[in-house]
Amino acid sequence: MSISKEVKRITTHVLQSMKDNGEKISMLTAYDYSMARILDAAGIDILLVGDSASNVMAGHETTLPITLDQMIYHASSVIRAVKKCLVVVDLPFGSYQGNSTKALASTIKIMKESGGHAVKMEGGIEIEDSIRRVLSAGVPVMGHLGLTPQSIYKFGTYTVRAKEEEEAQKLLRDAKHLEALGCFAIVLEKIPAQLAAEVTKALTIPVIGIGAGPDVDGQVLVTHDVMGITKDFKPRFLRRYLELFDTMKAATEEYIRDVKSGDFPNKKEQY
Repeated sequence: MSISKEVKRITTHVLQSMKDNGEKISMLTAYDYSMARILDAAGIDILLVGDSASNVMAGHETTLPITLDQMIYHASSVIRAVKKCLVVVDLPFGSYQGNSTKALASTIKIMKESGGHAVKMEGGIEIEDSIRRVLSAGVPVMGHLGLTPQSIYKFGTYTVRAKEEEEAQKLLRDAKHLEALGCFAIVLEKIPAQLAAEVTKALTIPVIGIGAGPDVDGQVLVTHDVMGITKDFKPRFLRRYLELFDTMKAATEEYIRDVKSGDFPNKKEQY
């Protein structure tokens, strides 16, 4: 029996039940009403309103430029579309790091103005105060370890993280610490599969992977990558299910030809 199919709404409690029963969790990104409506209707468990909107929606090179108000705009659009899935909203760069009071204010603004169900923060023990403050307000928090794109200028590269023993041990400690603090789930991004399996086994809360191998509790990808809307991003962990860039480009070219030739609109397509 699929727990996710039986329930009316996906909640953090449902996700925990899925992990406890060995049912994998599906997660994709969404930034607008139309896409979120499709993904929710398909039965996705979690939609992440990711700060990756900075890349795929706004064309920025990194996730850093997106603002809190822009995240709220995207999250509000997604919330209006969904009927079942859990919606997690990224706290953007600068809205929570190093200042727990600001983290709480940012979270409250997101929850009140977008209607989101939970927030996600990047980092381990160094953001402990912010996580505690947000959890104290009753807001579910999803952690994020491994490759943390908001820290790209510290890392200097998007390469695989935690390949060395010292960093791997820190990641495991951080994961256990996030669970102890009260995070309901953790995303592990671009780390060795063996380490991801070790972390998943060590934790009781769900672990969602992206480029972290199969032995986690669920998977997340960027929808625009999955659907082939983006063309240049081709990491090893990505599986494309469609090539919408090519399909939509061909359809647009056909429309242009029909307009220029006078074929569109025909007699059936006018009043």
